[in-house]
Parts: sequence; C-alpha cells; structure tokens
Amino acid sequence: MKTSTAKTPRSKTVSHDDWWRGAVIYQVYPRSFQDTNGDGIGDLKGITQHLPYIAGLGVDAIWLSPFFTSPQADMGYDVSDYCDVDPMFGKLADFDGMLKAAHDLGLKVIIDQVISHTSDQHPWFKESRKSRDNPKADWYVWAEPKPDGTAPNNWLSVFGGPGWEWEGQRKQFYMHNFLASQPDLNFHNHEVQAALLDTIKFWLERGVDGFRLDTVNYYFHDKELRNNPPQVFDEDTAGLDASDVNPYGMQDHLHDKTQPENVEFLKRLRALLDKYENRTTVGEVGDGHRSLKTVGTYTSGGDKLHMCYTFDLLGPAFTPSHIRDCVTAFDKAVTDGWVCWAFSNHDVIRHVTRFSHTVEEQPKVAKLSVAILSALRGSICLYQGEELGLSEAELAFEDLRDPYGIRFWPSFKGRDGCRTPMVWKSGDETGGFSSGKPWLPVPKEHTALAVDAQEKDEDSVLNLYRAVLSFRKTHPAMIDGDMAFLKTNEDVLAFTRTKGEDRMVFMFNLRRGAQEVQLPHHMTVAEVLPMPGCSGTVADGIVSIGALDGFCGRLG
Repeated sequence: MKTSTAKTPRSKTVSHDDWWRGAVIYQVYPRSFQDTNGDGIGDLKGITQHLPYIAGLGVDAIWLSPFFTSPQADMGYDVSDYCDVDPMFGKLADFDGMLKAAHDLGLKVIIDQVISHTSDQHPWFKESRKSRDNPKADWYVWAEPKPDGTAPNNWLSVFGGPGWEWEGQRKQFYMHNFLASQPDLNFHNHEVQAALLDTIKFWLERGVDGFRLDTVNYYFHDKELRNNPPQVFDEDTAGLDASDVNPYGMQDHLHDKTQPENVEFLKRLRALLDKYENRTTVGEVGDGHRSLKTVGTYTSGGDKLHMCYTFDLLGPAFTPSHIRDCVTAFDKAVTDGWVCWAFSNHDVIRHVTRFSHTVEEQPKVAKLSVAILSALRGSICLYQGEELGLSEAELAFEDLRDPYGIRFWPSFKGRDGCRTPMVWKSGDETGGFSSGKPWLPVPKEHTALAVDAQEKDEDSVLNLYRAVLSFRKTHPAMIDGDMAFLKTNEDVLAFTRTKGEDRMVFMFNLRRGAQEVQLPHHMTVAEVLPMPGCSGTVADGIVSIGALDGFCGRLG
C-alpha cells in the first residue's frame, strides 16, 4: 500500500472570518421540521422551539430552505416576495426571533436564495408580462416565436418539456428552466441584478450569516438564444444517462446556463457580502460533467463564492473509489476554493436507502457515513433526520406534492420521500410533528426512530452523530487539515489528515465483511484514537476492521 501523490491544498488557519471553512451545517426543511399551529405545515416558531436540539448536535450553522412568500408550486422555490415570510411559516418577527435565538446558542444562520427565477405571481413578472414597453418589460427572458409558432429554440425545462411558455398578452414566449410558473429573470439587465442584490442586503441587514444560492449557475442565458447541441455520451460524460426518465439530460447545456457573464455578477454579490463581517455563501452547482470546472471558476480568487457543493456524493455510488475520485477531482479542478460535502438533502433519496443493501444494515450504514463525511476535507451539510438514520419514505401517488414526482410518475417517484416530517416523539402518530394532519404522511418506521426514543439509547444513530461531531471539533486536522489518500483494495477508503502536530490516519471498510490492511512501511500508528463509529484495531502494522466499520489513529 502506497501513499497517493495527490494532495489537497495547503492548510489555512481558520480565522474568525473563516468560520465557514470546515463548518458543519444542518439543513432545515421548514415545511417538515415542526408545526406549532396545527395546520400540518412546519413553521418558524417550530424551528425556534428545536434550536437547542440542533445546537446539541454539535453543528456550527443551520441552513433554512425557502420560507419566503410563495404560491408553493415548487414548495417555496417559486418566490413571489423576497423580503417577507410566507404566512404559512409565520411573520418577519418570527424570523427575527428565530435568528436571535440561534445566535444566542452560537449557531450561524444561512438562508436559501432562489434568484435565478421568481414565481409568476411576483409583482415583477405581473408587470413584465403586460406589455413590451412597461418599466419591467425586459426583466425576464422574452423571445419571439419562430415563423411556424414554435418555441424560439430547443431549450428544455429541468421539470420536463420545453423551456418556453407562450404569453398571450405580449404575444411572446418566456423562458423557464423549471416550472412554467417559475419564469427566469433576465440577468443581462443590470436593473435586475441591482434589485436582487437589494433583496440580499435586506437579509444581511437583519443579521443572517450567509446564503445558500440555489441553481447558482443558471443565472444567465445565451443572449443569442442558440440551440443546445445533443449530449455526446463518452468517458467524460460517463455519469450521465441518455435513457433517463427526463430528456433534459440528452442535451449538452452550453447555452441555457453557466454563461461567462455569471462570474462578474458573483463578484458583485461577493463585494456586497464583504461589507458585512463574517458572512458566507455556498453555491449549488448542477452542470453535468463540467460541474467541478464551474465550481473552480466560481470559488477561485477569493472574490466570488466562498464555497460550492455539487451532486457528486448525492448519487447511488458508495464505494471507496467513487469517494476518492470525487475528492481528487475537486482538488485538481479547484486550486484555491472550498467544497461543501453532503450525502443527503431535500432533492435526493436519503442516503441510508441509497447506500444500504438491506433494511437491517441501515443503522450501521448511517453511522459509517457520518464518520466518513466528518473526516473529509471540506465543510459538510447534514440534512434533517439523517442523524436519526431515517430512510426514504415510500409514498402513494395520491400523497405526492412534488411537481417533479407527479410529472414523471411512475418512472420517478419524486422528492417527497425525503421531505416527510421530522419525528420527535415515538408514541405519536405524527411523530410529534403536528397536532393536525401533516402535509406529507409520517411513516410508522420513522416514528420508531424518533428523537425521544434515540435519546435513551446509548448506541443510537443520533448519539453516534453527536459523538462524531464532538470528536471532530477536538482535532484541527479534521477541520481544515491537508488530506492525502492511501492506496488500498477497492473496499477500503484510507487517507491521512494533517495539520501541524495533529496527524491522523483514517480507514473505512465499505465491505460487508471484515478486512485486514497493511500500513505503508513508512507509517507508524502511535495511538488508536477513540473516534465514535470506528472500532478497528492495529497490531504489527496490520489494521483490522470489521464490516462497515472504520479505524482512526494518531500517526507517530
């Protein structure tokens, strides 16, 4: 076994301004966290109620999915007022109270910003669609039909079908990357950029600590509206699937997103944030096989985004080679940027379902997953409920609320299975989420894993998460230390993390059977470290690791 020559960039001492570097971020999906008024939908007061629980996990920040005023066609990702709270979640005063309570507990607060598009109910779009000569006529992407009345070009919607919708008042098409009720803003118009930056300033002035930028590479479109070419499937696009349920993946999206003009806007955004102390941004990049290149561009130079995350670890693969390839590819593409890793979020099947071979092994997979995630170099995002080992919920078609799932059923069941309510009480039909009927069903198998039940079990997934995050805080190398992979067989993920005198080695066995691994001849383990979830041992240079288990040691 040899040490890989590929290493991550040199360590940087984390300053007060760099609190986000190596931070653990807990994602809250407000609709599903806690309902306090019995309407079956979570709210801001519910988040405030459980902030001590979140702080008790040992995380550094929370990320709130959208809570802005919205018709909820896409569960809040269709905003009709960027500067107010939707009544279903409460009032601005409730947000302010939640923010203060979080800060009092030492938690930073990051909020979603969905600025690539608005709802068609936003006042800006209502005015824009009226005519071709009103003050906001050019605030959205409008185009003439072809002579035969068809759409201006071949661009597709992520949610299925053409990326254009006819508007009879203007007798033009407007562009929408997502639902037809989510028209795309025209970022080529500087008035649009200024208005959006004003909405971000609104929340900065209220004291939020950062922004998760939804679809950050979708802001600009090609001014010439050129057709996208078909996707060529070769070794560079091996992760893409031409037979996917959505034909969106059959195009190479050269012209409808990831335009070069986006870089200058991100600089304007960063300049605004830099006027405030200790703020951060994390961008969501979905750019197919070019995602890492895009991340590198968006995070380089210290004048754009602070960090980004991609969908690399949000797929079905859970192998040492896949994780190693994702990390090394990031290091190769991103020279001075920072990454945020996650195994689950509100858009993908929960990872214990994706990674487990059987239901019985799900708790062990959950424990191993957080141990791996916490040891990777980068910041990490945890999605509500993963600390309980929640699996993907199986829902009937009539229970679905996700427009994407409804559109592609039954080939794809949508995203509602990972969005079901958080479970707090094991003896309650709704898991303690609501006194009314929850907006999505609460599976019985979830209520058995509720917080109150796991609190009493020393060996629970919840208590393991707390212990792992506590262990991580005591080792600077795990926060922002250098990282180098060790070559092993295909079932063991092995690497070192070093920062100053803090030198650690990690080995994770993803095989469903025990393994023995020979340490490199130049490497000596001075001490086996008690990392929770890792019970591997070492003797005479041989590391012994059980199935779905790990090893952590201090290097001599």
